[in-house]
Amino acid sequence: MSLAHTVGELVVQKPSRARVFEHFGIDYCCGGNLPLAEACSKKGVDVEAVRAALAKADAAPNAGGKDWSTATMGEIVAHVEAVHHAYLRREMPRLEFLTGRVADRHEQRHPELRKIHEIFLHFKQDMDTHMLKEERVLFPMCRELDHATSALSSPVGSVNNPVRMMIEEHEAAGAELEQLRELTHGYVPPADACNTYHAMLTALSELEADTHVHVHMENSILFPKAIAAEARLAACSA
Repeated sequence: MSLAHTVGELVVQKPSRARVFEHFGIDYCCGGNLPLAEACSKKGVDVEAVRAALAKADAAPNAGGKDWSTATMGEIVAHVEAVHHAYLRREMPRLEFLTGRVADRHEQRHPELRKIHEIFLHFKQDMDTHMLKEERVLFPMCRELDHATSALSSPVGSVNNPVRMMIEEHEAAGAELEQLRELTHGYVPPADACNTYHAMLTALSELEADTHVHVHMENSILFPKAIAAEARLAACSA
């Protein structure tokens, strides 16, 4: 594989590569536009070690996963809503309880827990609003663009406008997840962690992994499809 390929493109080609980038801590969702060499340099990891791990992952049975790059926008939107949005709506209330409970019980010995709870509450509030904006504005536009024969008439104008906003919000969410990773020392429990503390860390780790896949699917696959479809319609109308 070429070092010039972006990490986002590499995961679009084979979704199983996401696990390799997760292992090395390389951002393939919000930072998916960086070439592989640059992404490795930014993270301070050996690019050849990453390439070797990617080659090993590619050789594994059933390594490819579903090729979402060939799916319609309607199919992608349906998957995001049914899988990733449903996951967030199910797990975020649970995590609100867990982060609050662990902070209440352990913050004297681990004062960072109160900050973890506060960051998560902000993340949850933002993601609740973010999902509604996608489901009420951007996703319907994507579904329309799948079948449109002329330019869409929308109160928000070009699809680029909500896409730009969603990408900015993805970056903000990614920054908060990075803060949570740092404050939890990579989700590693301290020696005195109780079962609830362990459950919180596991849930936060799963939240980060799911959000990375979720954002990658939108930033690297869905949004480019929507922008390209709108551009084709504009060219046909010119």
